[in-house]
Amino acid sequence: MLAVLLIWLAVSIGGALTNPALGSSAGARLAEWFREHGGASIVNWAENEWYSHHQPKVGGALPPGTIHKPKTVTTNPTAVAVPHLPPPAPVVPLASPPVAGEGQWSPAGRLVHGVPAVYETMIRPSVIHTSYVVGVAWMDPMLLKATLYSGSQIPGGGPFTHTAPISPADSTSLVASFNAGFLMSSAVGGYYTDSRTIVPLHTGSASFVVYKNGSFALGQWGRDVSMTPSVVAVRQNLVLLVDNGQIAPAAYDANSAAWGATLGGGLYVWRSALGITANGALLYVGGPGLDIYNLANIMVHAGAVRAMELDINTDWVNYSTYQPATPNGPASAANGTVLIAGMTGGPGRYFEPWWARDFFTMSAASP
Repeated sequence: MLAVLLIWLAVSIGGALTNPALGSSAGARLAEWFREHGGASIVNWAENEWYSHHQPKVGGALPPGTIHKPKTVTTNPTAVAVPHLPPPAPVVPLASPPVAGEGQWSPAGRLVHGVPAVYETMIRPSVIHTSYVVGVAWMDPMLLKATLYSGSQIPGGGPFTHTAPISPADSTSLVASFNAGFLMSSAVGGYYTDSRTIVPLHTGSASFVVYKNGSFALGQWGRDVSMTPSVVAVRQNLVLLVDNGQIAPAAYDANSAAWGATLGGGLYVWRSALGITANGALLYVGGPGLDIYNLANIMVHAGAVRAMELDINTDWVNYSTYQPATPNGPASAANGTVLIAGMTGGPGRYFEPWWARDFFTMSAASP
């Protein structure tokens, strides 16, 4: 019996260590294996110990050129007739004095009907950790449509209509892609796609909702958003991080487990979040050296009225835009760019057939 158990362990762990969908390093893959086999408490303890002794550097300056100078793009003269939101206002830097270009937006990704559909900027996360930079992306809901891609690991099961890799047909309109949320066992929420409930939806959970026409909404389930015949996908993750333009009270508690028991609310790690502005624009924030309060604070400064935390840790935070040489050319790793340097997986992550977690894409909407 012992021999059988040892053989099973060797095969199971060996498979995990060679599975890139579980992380970019052997340590990350082993941690995911333990989480999936009842060892979450051991992983939580080990990670908390490691991160508590590896706090981000206090003070310091960014290397020259880390924050790019704002750029402009030539739009199609006929694009003025295409309904779209005005470009976002600059984000007021949190650290002082500001670095040149900090908080200033630049268009990113392919144009949609001749108009920039995505703008990006960089900002230092706080007045304390001034040698780190976080990326912020702004997405126009009038030019883009959302799709939730599902995986065999998150949410589990399948098959699904949309799953990695992104197909060649879908790549011809792809503008951006980014990570979704926690493992469902840690998400404190549900999952709905392909007209079926994969994990029961929770009243009160933070929810990103996608409708049949590709439009989207973000809010608290049962209050801001709810099930209707036009809903095609719902991804829930924890509770709202920002509500009514204010940081959630729990984000002020450094010891709160509400934002990921995996690492604890008070630790500075790679984190990501998704928010929505008063005029319906979608915001993504992602980067290193973030505790939950700073993540929420950046969202508020960028204009979010509601926001939800997405996935955390180095291996999972990933946002990319794509700019093929021709308007309807296929997006690919070769013409993609990550939001900030250091994002694991690069712009080609979601084109890989082995990718097993869920993620979102933003594609050009029909005029």
